[in-house]
Amino acid sequence: MVTRTVDLRSDTVTKPTEAMRAAMANAEVDDDVLGNDPTAFHLEAEMAKISGKEAALFVPSGTMGNLISVLVHCDIRGSEVILGDSSHIHVYENGGISTIGGVHPKTVKNDEDGTMDINQIEAAIRDPRMEICYPTTRLICLENSQAHSGGRCLSAEYTDKVGELAKKHGVKLHIDGARIFNASVALGVPVSRLLLAADSASICLSKGLGAPVGSMIVGSKSFISKARILRKTLGGGMRQVGVVCAAAIIAIKENVGKLEGDHRKAKVLAEGLNKIKGLQVDLAAVETNIIFFDVLEEVNITETELCKVLGDHGVLVMPEGPPRIRLVVHHQISDSDVQYTLSCIQKVMCGFPDENNKK
Repeated sequence: MVTRTVDLRSDTVTKPTEAMRAAMANAEVDDDVLGNDPTAFHLEAEMAKISGKEAALFVPSGTMGNLISVLVHCDIRGSEVILGDSSHIHVYENGGISTIGGVHPKTVKNDEDGTMDINQIEAAIRDPRMEICYPTTRLICLENSQAHSGGRCLSAEYTDKVGELAKKHGVKLHIDGARIFNASVALGVPVSRLLLAADSASICLSKGLGAPVGSMIVGSKSFISKARILRKTLGGGMRQVGVVCAAAIIAIKENVGKLEGDHRKAKVLAEGLNKIKGLQVDLAAVETNIIFFDVLEEVNITETELCKVLGDHGVLVMPEGPPRIRLVVHHQISDSDVQYTLSCIQKVMCGFPDENNKK
């Protein structure tokens, strides 16, 4: 019988803290669609300040935040956005920019460190003289940290170069900053600096920060004014939204400081995994709170089977695709949880000897 659960599927599985629940219960609210919710105002002003942008807008999810941002920048159907082939917008957001916005995606390969080659980005920008044949490039999207690359961080200098390229060609730059606070803590650089070159960004409040719901989009006042209209169009306009904004305010105040601990525990976990026979981790790639590890071919178990057996021990992880498994640390994972996870994985792997040592 499993008596303990360690949920490492994602940092989206965090539960609201008691402080968040109290703030939600006592939040001052009004109708946000009518533009009168004081707690939403407070959160949006705080996030605009943190991001170094003129204005901010609360939205129900990061997917909606990215969709709205792309649609504001690509306001003519048939526009094109350049983005990474492993980016969350391209892979995990249901093709919304195309199905809803009529925006064409032009993918560039994400390198292992999460970046896209600058020259390849420039080569992907369409020649405006051929607009009778080609879609018009209007936007470049980056992701920081880059989840599918294992939570790798994009430097401010790299983002600056992409921003300079965007300006050179008269296109906009949006950053999917779902885990931008993780990148900020890992790099020791303020969020505002990481977003300096961006025209807009989306920032998740329910991943590493642990709020129960919501993301922010940030940008210029005119950008946010257009975004507010699109939010209503997409069904994202909510009434007494201050109830959930109150939890997000607590998340910003109390949980940003916990991210460094998340990153430390992720490194401990990665180092422990790398010592278990039959498993392999690229330790240099563990920059934030996400760990990828490979189940080597020599072992008599697949990554899917290993995930299932670990679940029987109360350790919940996600297969990333052969031969890889993903683990994500969040502030409700303790040092004891890390050690328990390693002990369970060690125990399971000892029960599956490699092909050369099978009896």
